[in-house]
Amino acid sequence: MTEKKPSTSLRLIIFLGMLTAIAPLSTDMYLPALPEVQMDFGVSTSLVQLTLTMTTLGMALGMALVGPLSDLLGRRRPLLVGMLAFVGATIGCVFAENIYLFLLCRFLAGFAGASGVVIARAVARDVCEGPELTRFVAVLMMVNGLAPIIAPIIGGQILFFAEWRVTFVLLTLIGIALAGATFVYRETLPREARSRNMMDTLRKFPTLLRDRYFLGHCLLQCFTFGAFFSYLSGSSFVFQNIYGVSAQGYSIIFAVIGAGLLFAGVLPARLAGRVPDIMMLKYAVLVPLFGSILLLAGFVFAVPLAVIVILLFLTIVPLSVMGTASFSLALSRQGKNAGSASALIGCFSMLLGACMMPVVGIAGDHTAIPMGIVMLCGYGLGALVFYGMIASDHPVMR
Repeated sequence: MTEKKPSTSLRLIIFLGMLTAIAPLSTDMYLPALPEVQMDFGVSTSLVQLTLTMTTLGMALGMALVGPLSDLLGRRRPLLVGMLAFVGATIGCVFAENIYLFLLCRFLAGFAGASGVVIARAVARDVCEGPELTRFVAVLMMVNGLAPIIAPIIGGQILFFAEWRVTFVLLTLIGIALAGATFVYRETLPREARSRNMMDTLRKFPTLLRDRYFLGHCLLQCFTFGAFFSYLSGSSFVFQNIYGVSAQGYSIIFAVIGAGLLFAGVLPARLAGRVPDIMMLKYAVLVPLFGSILLLAGFVFAVPLAVIVILLFLTIVPLSVMGTASFSLALSRQGKNAGSASALIGCFSMLLGACMMPVVGIAGDHTAIPMGIVMLCGYGLGALVFYGMIASDHPVMR
């Protein structure tokens, strides 16, 4: 593996981190503006939350296509096309005149932006393995973790002097920058390691899903990220409509929790090689489950804002450790199937979240109970999958 070491340069890490940040940038930056978007289009809470759903669903489906394509064509070409398409779709968001055109553009932006997320992870597997892979993925999560901190703050500040559409102007500029960086990216998947044809690539999906251990990681990420996305779609309404927090105040609260995600991402990198990944994953599953129980109780009994923020911090922050440990464990057994495996994990992590986002607003924008229930169910199912399909098949946990 010594010939791969030069590829793990600081420039590559930053580039891949920015690519994985496409997902939180596309959603978190306009979270403070959701109530304003709702008023501008004159639609219900659930329908405006559907804009997040369309982005997430587009990403899930895009990952399922782009992952196999990157195993077939290499990483660079699908990534470049994806970034250019992301730019075009985001420009469409700027000029959308009704909610339905906006929903379409959000779906297309998510579909195209998926190329950045899934290919960045596949490249990590191209250049690293073992504890080094865990460290590299952890560093990517740390770089990626900056996005949930700065994105809502930027979005909130934009609302001080401009309308919400300016947020998508900024996202367009970010997409242009990433497309430019892709031009100078050096391919990491040699021709001899690529799939022979698309059908050969697609046939990897059933093979991967028949692997109980790998499927367990897919389901774990499906349920836990489903809980996380319910927080994304519901938090702006909870803080602004129920607790009376301003858009700028909400962006600060969101950024504090995002900072926790960032710093929690340091743990897998520091502990890799000393603490088994499976043990990190175990506690990253159990802590949010405990936190979500307390959070739902807090919503039911209408506890003060400060308590809710603390409970959300406890519930959301371990996600950084869970994502890194689970992804590293899942791909450690895959090798040349990294693109397809990364695509499946990414797809599973988005699908349930896309479905749950409108559910959070089903009871209106002045109750947090649906969000609490969805989060508890997600983390509870994640814990069941961990013990039933992952821990039972890992030598350290037997």
